[in-house]
Amino acid sequence: MLMIFGVQIALPAVLLAWQAHGRDTNIVYWALKHTAAWSYIYATTVAGLWLAAPWYAPHALMVVSISLAARTLPGAFRLWRQPRRGNEWVVLAARTGAAAVGVAALGVALQGRALPAANAIIELEFPLRSGRYYIANGGATTLVNEHVRMLSSERFRRFRGASYGVDIVALNAFGFRASRPAPEELEEYAIFGDAIYPPCEGVVVRVEDWLPDLVPPAVDRAHVAGNFVMLECGPEDDVQVLLAHMRSNSVKVHPGDYVTLDTKLGEVGNSGNSGEPHLHIHAQRPGEIWQLFTAEPLPIRFDGRYLVRNDRITSMHDRDDIIDD
Repeated sequence: MLMIFGVQIALPAVLLAWQAHGRDTNIVYWALKHTAAWSYIYATTVAGLWLAAPWYAPHALMVVSISLAARTLPGAFRLWRQPRRGNEWVVLAARTGAAAVGVAALGVALQGRALPAANAIIELEFPLRSGRYYIANGGATTLVNEHVRMLSSERFRRFRGASYGVDIVALNAFGFRASRPAPEELEEYAIFGDAIYPPCEGVVVRVEDWLPDLVPPAVDRAHVAGNFVMLECGPEDDVQVLLAHMRSNSVKVHPGDYVTLDTKLGEVGNSGNSGEPHLHIHAQRPGEIWQLFTAEPLPIRFDGRYLVRNDRITSMHDRDDIIDD
């Protein structure tokens, strides 16, 4: 949390203070200063994990940054001249370096939004049907998706199938994922209890439903997925989809059941290795049924959209014909 505060709050605040104070003696100095601030703050908008603060916090910082730049622009319209004193060269070098670091940070952040180089992209339906949702983990790099580290790390090889997994939380009317920064009451999280529906038609191959919902920040590393449903779908039953961390005793299907997109699977909970209520979903090639994460991972698109950290989805479906039994 301290690192997140430093990277996403403290450093942008320092950059905003730098923009607000000081005098730009020409347009080049002005451009270098504000490029450094804009690019870094935008990088935190793309790749930062905005759970304690509302999702729009980095956008507000960006608006402030642009406003400060606009305020100081008129005074910067002076002809460029070559620096004459040593300290002027130092200022120019420092601003050039800061701008380069900011642009590089933005470039690294944007890399996570590119589809991974994989042989197959799995097309799924979004599994949550009534609410506003935020992607906490998703994308092609570890900067935006913590699961990606499982692709190359020997330590996490047994979880390789989750490498392109997506973690989803819900947003309340104020843009927060909970009523307070870190509540212990599960009902205070906007996503807790939301109904989960199949992202594809297929056959249920395995379920778990007996594990308790834990009080944050407690986790159960012995049962990583917690309560879950694993589906087998695809044109040749060649894809397994795991939906994890479901609410205790909420699973409504059994192994061997054929499910359609309108079959309720269960509800979002906080079971297993989950620090707070959320839905984890990933796709993989079929593997050993008793090994949930060891197969070859597959990137996912939901309704044609590749979801990456900080993406938001509003899902409002007509549910008159939803099967809930």
